[in-house]
Order: sequence, then structure tokens, then C-alpha cells
Amino acid sequence: MSSTRDPFAASSAAPSSAAPGAAPGRDDRSVGELVGEVSRDLSALIRQEVELAKAEAAQSAKRAGKGAGMFGGAGVAGHMVLLFLSLALWWALGSVMGGGWSALVVAGVWAVIAAVLAMRGRSELKSVEGLPQTADSVKKIPDALRGHEERNS
Repeated sequence: MSSTRDPFAASSAAPSSAAPGAAPGRDDRSVGELVGEVSRDLSALIRQEVELAKAEAAQSAKRAGKGAGMFGGAGVAGHMVLLFLSLALWWALGSVMGGGWSALVVAGVWAVIAAVLAMRGRSELKSVEGLPQTADSVKKIPDALRGHEERNS
């Protein structure tokens, strides 16, 4: 990173920038040099943290993608189970009342299930409020920018 001495090195080693005859451990660098060094070190640290965050995000996204794919496979498998259970019910009822009527009974059962799920979904969607906290805080921004935070209370 920089060509300065290690701050954790033994204190008996004098820094390379110390003037001859100066007290051991004294650093004669200017404030500007020290600020520049801190700035470079901070910049390097931030770059390293950003790279770490990118790597962690990529790893998390990969795991999330695998999980979502497995949920999709489970959905397809569940659909196939319902399909074959419906066919088995149709076949069983067909031996009692005839093939056509048993198909109508199975279709009627699925129509009732679909209607109940649609009504429940509609009521859930109606109960969605949006983003009330965000909307409230966004409304407070103009007063805060003008220095009138007391109006936001």
C-alpha cells in the first residue's frame, strides 16, 4: 500500500524519515503527508470492503438462485401430484357414476377450490397498504431541507 513503516513494528527502529539526531520514535513528516497517507489507507480499506461486499452478495445470490430453483421444482412436482390425484378420483368416481359425470364432479371440486383461493387472494390484496412509513418520511423532506423540522412532529 504505502512505503511507510509498520506501526506495529518494534518501537526501537527509528522511522526512515526521522532527521539525524532526532529523538527516537519521532516522526518529522508534515501534516499534509500524514493526511495523505491516512487518505490512501482509508481509500484502500474502502475498496477492499466493497470487494468483500461484492463477493458476499454474489455468493448469497447464487445460493438464493439455487433455493428458488428448488422451490420451482417442488411446485412442478406438487402440480403433478394434484393432477394424478384428480385423475385417480375421476377414475374411482367413474366406476360408481360414469366417466362423464365423475369428470364434472372433479372439475367442480377444483372450481370451488379456485373460487375460495381467488376470494382470499383478493382480500389480501385489498389489505395491502403500500409503503406508509416511506411515504410519511418522504413528505417530511421538504420541511427538513428548509430547516423547519418542528413542522414534521
